[in-house]
Amino acid sequence: MTNDDIRPFRIRIPDADLDDLRARVAATRWPAARPATDGWSRGAPLDALTPLAEYWAGGFDWRAQEAALNEIPQFTTEIDGRRIHFWHVRSPEPDALPLLLTHGWPSSPVEFARVVGPLADPRAHGGDPADAFHVVVPSLPGYGFSTLGDAGFDLFGVALAWAELMRRLGYAHYAAHGTDVGAGVAGMLPAVAPGRVAGVHLTGTAAAPAFAPALDPAEFAGADRDRAERFNAFLADGTAYLALQSTRPQTLAYALNDSPVGQLAWIAEKFHEWTDPAFALPDEAVDRDHLLTGVSLYWFTGSGASTAHAVHDGMRAWREHAARQDGAGPDGAGPDAGGTEPQDPPTGVAVFAADTTIRSLMDPDGRIVHWSEYERGGHFPAMEVPDLLVGDVRAFRRTLARPGR
Repeated sequence: MTNDDIRPFRIRIPDADLDDLRARVAATRWPAARPATDGWSRGAPLDALTPLAEYWAGGFDWRAQEAALNEIPQFTTEIDGRRIHFWHVRSPEPDALPLLLTHGWPSSPVEFARVVGPLADPRAHGGDPADAFHVVVPSLPGYGFSTLGDAGFDLFGVALAWAELMRRLGYAHYAAHGTDVGAGVAGMLPAVAPGRVAGVHLTGTAAAPAFAPALDPAEFAGADRDRAERFNAFLADGTAYLALQSTRPQTLAYALNDSPVGQLAWIAEKFHEWTDPAFALPDEAVDRDHLLTGVSLYWFTGSGASTAHAVHDGMRAWREHAARQDGAGPDGAGPDAGGTEPQDPPTGVAVFAADTTIRSLMDPDGRIVHWSEYERGGHFPAMEVPDLLVGDVRAFRRTLARPGR
């Protein structure tokens, strides 16, 4: 029998785990430094990672960050044999629209910590109360305090779980925002919950799927040509992490689960590669404490290992869906259980400075109703440019035909 109970949750990392983290960082066996001219071309350089690790072990205050996170109402529930951890912040505004936020990799709800307040209570943050949302932020299975379970990870299954979560919370009609793999989940929600999704807002998208053929930059002009060139560079030199996690996650898991500096390097490199290119270091593009809060959550929960397996399962499921697509719904989802094809809700997309998303590829038929491009930010806009993301989500909400609950 399915247990629909929703239980309050608080983060409380044992002191012993904090002591263990500091001891492990202090005992790190550092590799030899590469020539300074290598920069980040071979991965996270010693001169960038060492001070970040030293601050993590000696100056970073986990307890302060933990207390701040615990100010956000948190809960857990069991869905399909998996514990799902989520934030749920109800707006004080009676006409607020429920909004489901889904993070990506290598991330967690921590990514959205600085946008939850403005989204839920715009009146208190200098905004228009008509833009208010009831905010729900789940941890993807295998991330943070959500377990992977025997079901593994695939976008379709997660979308089904999110639809069930919103049903349990009593939300019959809601909007969805997703970034990175969370954009895939958000995009599938209308297929698994037809008539329930008021609109889908996406960030963290790319010019094409990973492992896709390279693009011909000559086919594009201006900013899109630059995006095509950067996407090709990513295909040529930036997919090793995905190849490893999607093929040999268990081998990688030993290193990520045993070495905090290894886990730090694995995530910090992605923040360097994917954040606003105007910044030289990942902890310049993103507040250092905010970055390390996310890394710490991965370390304390063993998410480095479990998210590697989640990536593996997700890529396998994606390939299986792609192989059997025959004109059905998104990713082979097909029509809803009632046998009628669901109507797609309005979609909005925000493209930030580090993104490679090209509208002519993503929206060839001109169906996207809200499209924004920004000269700041990157793959983690909620952390890098929270003001821009909040403003864009609010603007998208105003395009929706059904602003009520």
